[in-house]
Amino acid sequence: MAKIKPLDDRVVIERIEEDEKTAGGIFLPETAKEKPQRGRVIAVGPGKLTDDGDRAEIGVKKGDEVLFGKFGGTEVEVDGQELLIMRASDLLAVIES
Repeated sequence: MAKIKPLDDRVVIERIEEDEKTAGGIFLPETAKEKPQRGRVIAVGPGKLTDDGDRAEIGVKKGDEVLFGKFGGTEVEVDGQELLIMRASDLLAVIES
């Protein structure tokens, strides 16, 4: 996999696919599935540059599992892998195990 380094306060996310079957045991075809709103952070930028020249800390780290909005971020393909790049402020939550 190619290295991808996000800029400023952006993060790169790999979507985590949901189960293909409903709670009632019905299998969903690809066309009926919605894109997952859950993913794993695979790269984090250095943080946004503040007015005094410092970098603001980002609240997530590589490996965190996160939730994000349905239409958030920009979809890109790198080495055949579909990724999502978005600002850290567009993330909704970190999932703690």
